Amino acid sequence: MQSLKAALSKPFAKYIAKRIKKWATKPVETQEKIFRELLAEASTTVFGQDHSFKEIKTYEDFKSKVPIRDYEELRPYVERVVHGEENILWKGKPIYFAKTSGTTSGAKYIPITKESMPTHVEAARNAILMYIHETGNSKFVDGKMIFLQGSPILEEKNGIKLGRLSGIVAHYVPKYLQKNRLPSLETNCIEDWETKVDAIVEETINEDMTIISGIPSWVQMYFEKLIEKSNKKVGDIFKNFNLFIFGGVNYEPYRAKFENLIGRQVDSIELYPASEGFFAFQDKQNETGMLLQLNSGIFYEFVEAEYFFEDNPERITIEDVKLGVNYVMIISTNAGLWAYNIGDTVQFTSLTPYRVIVSGRIKHFISAFGEHVIGKEVEQALKEAIEKTTISVNEFTVAPQINPEEGLPYHEWFIEFENEPEDELKFIEDLERSLQQQNSYYFDLIEGRVLKTLKIARVKKDGFQTYMKSIGKLGGQNKIPRLSNDRKIADKLYQLGLTK
Repeated sequence: MQSLKAALSKPFAKYIAKRIKKWATKPVETQEKIFRELLAEASTTVFGQDHSFKEIKTYEDFKSKVPIRDYEELRPYVERVVHGEENILWKGKPIYFAKTSGTTSGAKYIPITKESMPTHVEAARNAILMYIHETGNSKFVDGKMIFLQGSPILEEKNGIKLGRLSGIVAHYVPKYLQKNRLPSLETNCIEDWETKVDAIVEETINEDMTIISGIPSWVQMYFEKLIEKSNKKVGDIFKNFNLFIFGGVNYEPYRAKFENLIGRQVDSIELYPASEGFFAFQDKQNETGMLLQLNSGIFYEFVEAEYFFEDNPERITIEDVKLGVNYVMIISTNAGLWAYNIGDTVQFTSLTPYRVIVSGRIKHFISAFGEHVIGKEVEQALKEAIEKTTISVNEFTVAPQINPEEGLPYHEWFIEFENEPEDELKFIEDLERSLQQQNSYYFDLIEGRVLKTLKIARVKKDGFQTYMKSIGKLGGQNKIPRLSNDRKIADKLYQLGLTK
């Protein structure tokens, strides 16, 4: 019998769907309103005065007065906020700093304000409500839910709390979900990831888990430990587990492996959260891409990735984006980030409404020879190569081999197989075919004998976990880059003896 909570979630989901449709069907007007509000609210801040916000009347004015910046370029302002100054990037002080791994000089402190915090919480909630509205499935709200996340223990810096985003968000779980939520606070506070996952297995193995959420690579580790302990598939341990919520990486390379670990298919919802904002979530089960959050205190700009590193590349709003083009996403937010490059590249899969997929990182690509291969392309190539086969992959990354001992340079794929290919040559051919079809530059370099066919380096079982542990990034929100333009990861894998 359906509980009152499950029954009430359906009319609430319908109400939220109606509200989302209202702004999603007026995208340009919605973004224009956000643009005006952001400038008005921040006009008296130090940043607003330095960039003459009161004189900005049009988007063209904004582009001329506010250049694109990444964290290092915004750092002088952020450091003033970190030191306790008010009204620097946004009015007053932030209520949190989301602490993330640094780029070139130490940790990054991303401000979260009282205006921006609710948008993180609402987007996650709305993703689940849109699923309920579409499918009519709400029974799972009565079961136990697990969110594999960072520690909720927060430090303090000049009166402002700081921690990992997932740890901050843990403090905002709605009361009606608190009784259903696992792991316990005590377990969630364990810093060592492997110890934490072991404790989570102990806490959850006898519970009625209905929702499991986290970055796929770390959920996979949890699933494997469950199976090791019980000798059962995850779907047999948790008979009512029917919804997997994930973000951070593309799920497709993991899908076959997950279905094998679970023992059946389950519905999934993809999220696009980041410390800088909650940008998108999957609103339809049978549509590609995630609904861009146009009404969440974020103004979006886009620059074609191909031209991003040129002087003064063209900046456009959603009004002018096109399907299938690789864009660097630039954001201005009610947390005080202005024309900020978060480093992600996206492609639009729909313009009515606006849906995106994350295609990679602007710094994560291979272009050692001008091929400019991006994350989406290697993920798609792997997906096509393992379709209709028994091949299963746990993790992978790709690096250029510029100075081979003999012959032409090539791309080296480091793959940790669960089930290895029976015919490696055919597997390589399929990878090559897909990559060449997707990327004409790569095709030309192979045809012109500048590059030779890719090679595969097999990574030992749990090799990528060992690598992540060796660099102090096991668990949490950390993930393996799909590809890189240098050999840092590749050399470390060899150095640690993690290849076969």
